[in-house]
Amino acid sequence: MRNATHTLAVLLTLLFSIGCSNRDTVSTEDFSVALYSPRHADGFEIAGDEHGNSLIRVTKPWQGEGDMPEQTLMILCDGMQPPADYAGQTITSAAERIVCMSSSHVAMLDATDCTNTIVGVSGKQYISNPQVAANDSVADIGYDPNLDFERLVTLHPDIVLLYGVAGESTSTTAKLRELKIPYLYIGDYAEQTPLGKAEWLVAVAEIAGRREQAVEVFDGIECRYEALRDSVAGIVSERPRIMLNTPYQDVWYMPSDDSYMVKLIEDAAGEYIYIGNNPNGGSKAIGLEQAYMLVADADIWLNTGMYTSLDELRTLMPKFAGTRPMREGRIYNNNRRRTPSGGSDFWESAIVRPDIVLQDLVKIMHASGDDDNLYYYQRLK
Repeated sequence: MRNATHTLAVLLTLLFSIGCSNRDTVSTEDFSVALYSPRHADGFEIAGDEHGNSLIRVTKPWQGEGDMPEQTLMILCDGMQPPADYAGQTITSAAERIVCMSSSHVAMLDATDCTNTIVGVSGKQYISNPQVAANDSVADIGYDPNLDFERLVTLHPDIVLLYGVAGESTSTTAKLRELKIPYLYIGDYAEQTPLGKAEWLVAVAEIAGRREQAVEVFDGIECRYEALRDSVAGIVSERPRIMLNTPYQDVWYMPSDDSYMVKLIEDAAGEYIYIGNNPNGGSKAIGLEQAYMLVADADIWLNTGMYTSLDELRTLMPKFAGTRPMREGRIYNNNRRRTPSGGSDFWESAIVRPDIVLQDLVKIMHASGDDDNLYYYQRLK
């Protein structure tokens, strides 16, 4: 009888442990609830299960054509484990210690009041956010592919947010895996629309446990952006012709028709002067003679790179001194908000505030004399 009782106890214990194991281990098939389906971004989605776990799927982590390797991050409740064959990244509960490899990640966390979670950044001298830039406890871990991994380890991060231009930095991700530091590629860089870029703040907020707040923030951004776009389209009868950029390392690049900046111009009721010449596929290099003809035919010239005054532009590009935008002083640069080291807030907070960028462009194109009220842009004088 004693042996039978002992055997029964062992069997019950075994069955209980197996049941707990099944409950404590999630399956990728469990994530069947759509927690967030983006309206503008096409590079991520957030799914959940009935236990409160979530899964971020990044389907477009960087620019490029064709199929890309899907990046995944499981955010599990305490005590839960990923399946044994799961090859993605995992964190337990909301991340409280985050390293940002792009300034746009800083802006996304700031949008939901999560800058206190940032413990490391890449290129701190170029960060505009005052709470991060002035915080001595936020470390600068350098630039990919020469990251200071020793310093990174001392930060004990819950996750590192990465960005890729044209592909994965395999040396970085291999080292992070070796160090057992979770990571995720944030693909806002690959989005072509202003609202698509901004919507990535929801994915970043999910990592910090603030998705609901982020959805509310993004809804407001979307509402203001679309209301301004629609109102301008309804009252503008003539669209000014817009030229973009200056030479970079002696090459003048013009964005494609489906790019972020061209979309902003169109939504501000402007006309991109190079429209139709580069439909898609990224920026296209043009010769200096063609650039001169385009500037001469433009009403407004935007995004002049390193140039901050008309005198500087005339000195370094004397041939363009007689063009209409130069004569009339209708040249604007997106560097009104910059750090002493040259960091531009246009590539930081403006990524999540396209409504304010659009407001600037509407003033530049259709409200002459309102230059002092611009936020990201300034008129070259």
